[in-house]
Amino acid sequence: MATARTKKKGIWSWIDNIQGDKVIWMIAILLILFSCITVFSSTSALVKEDVSRLDIFAEQMQVVCIGLAAIFVCYFIPRIWIFRFFSQLGFLVSFVMLMMLVLKIGVDTRNGATRALSVGGLQLNVYEVVKVAMVMYLSWASNANATKSFTIANKLSGFKNFKWLKKPFVQRLIYIYAPILIVMGLEIDGSFSSTAIIAIVMVMTVLLGGVPFKEFFMVGLAALAALILGYGVYKATGWKLLSRYETVENRIDEWLNGSKKKTLKEMNPNTAEYEKARDGLLQTEGAMMAIKEGGFFGKGPGRSTYKYTVPLIFSDYMFSFIIEEYGILFGAIPLLILYLSLLARGSIIVRNCDNVFAKTSVGGLCLLISFQAVVHMMINVGLLPSTGQTLPMISEGKGSFLMFCLAFGIILSISKMAKKKVEMEAEKAAPLMVRDEVKESLNDLDALDSIDS
Repeated sequence: MATARTKKKGIWSWIDNIQGDKVIWMIAILLILFSCITVFSSTSALVKEDVSRLDIFAEQMQVVCIGLAAIFVCYFIPRIWIFRFFSQLGFLVSFVMLMMLVLKIGVDTRNGATRALSVGGLQLNVYEVVKVAMVMYLSWASNANATKSFTIANKLSGFKNFKWLKKPFVQRLIYIYAPILIVMGLEIDGSFSSTAIIAIVMVMTVLLGGVPFKEFFMVGLAALAALILGYGVYKATGWKLLSRYETVENRIDEWLNGSKKKTLKEMNPNTAEYEKARDGLLQTEGAMMAIKEGGFFGKGPGRSTYKYTVPLIFSDYMFSFIIEEYGILFGAIPLLILYLSLLARGSIIVRNCDNVFAKTSVGGLCLLISFQAVVHMMINVGLLPSTGQTLPMISEGKGSFLMFCLAFGIILSISKMAKKKVEMEAEKAAPLMVRDEVKESLNDLDALDSIDS
């Protein structure tokens, strides 16, 4: 007779009762702890006469508490249809917020920001919101495509003049391809790098959702042709609306040829233009030097010197700061393991999901977090041109932190639902042989042995 399993008490009982993927829980908690430590140590440049380091840390802890609350709110949502319902609004939210940026409505200009809106006193990075919102919207659209449940298009197709809306390609064009292209078009003027990241994530999300590859490839070629045409128009006319191409050119040129250094030598050091150019150079050069001086073991907590000289080291160059203080062994490698583990664990959850929305949303969100983290790291070590990409869940940035907490909450909630479904299916499955059948088979085997002997 099997003995009863010993009942766990205290914290171990609480941990054992946590539903959802425990590895994802551990990854989220460790990233939040990393954020608390590194933001406190790296934000010396934000200290002012009326703002101390403790004030910054207290504010960060408030954001962490709000982020944890967002994770738990999502975690306790009991039905996946709730996520699916609100995901329909993802494109609408993205479109409205991007249009507000384009039209300069409610733009928060504190700290020179041009990509944020002021919402209740909070500086909300629009591009970070769009990344999460579009992954969820495309998850809904992929599920609707798989189940043929584009309600509005299906109802309109019942009218004589709108029968063409019944065609699957037309529905995908309206609900999937057009939103992707519109978001890219609205984003590209403000941030080419954010546009590239969200474009790659959106492509992977819809392919994961089962959109025909050949069809999507043709739409992608058309978008690429439009991008090349826009570049040609800019080079021929110098049209100001396409001036973002010049920024991309300059960053690639600096990355490949170090043109900013050459330009700085030719400038008058007593001008504002010189100061601005020098600050830009300090970011890339200072970040590389921080990594070099940090080395394998790092300088130790609180001993960074480049946090005083590198602008935005607490956000765009957080990975460099972490290596400077904690080294490759205790900083870079653990972080890389956490982000790659998230991607690997996400793939396991995806395999246990039984509907397109759940698979696509978990896969898309895990890919978004891990991919942006890898891009941030590659920029910091000089493998990609310098762009303003934060390290997810760690870099200073309240709006960005909260959006990634929301993403983790959705992943954990869906993993909880997937785990429950697997357990229910396992309980329903009949055993291969019941106990009496096993006993009879053993008796028959004994009798056969007796005859042979």
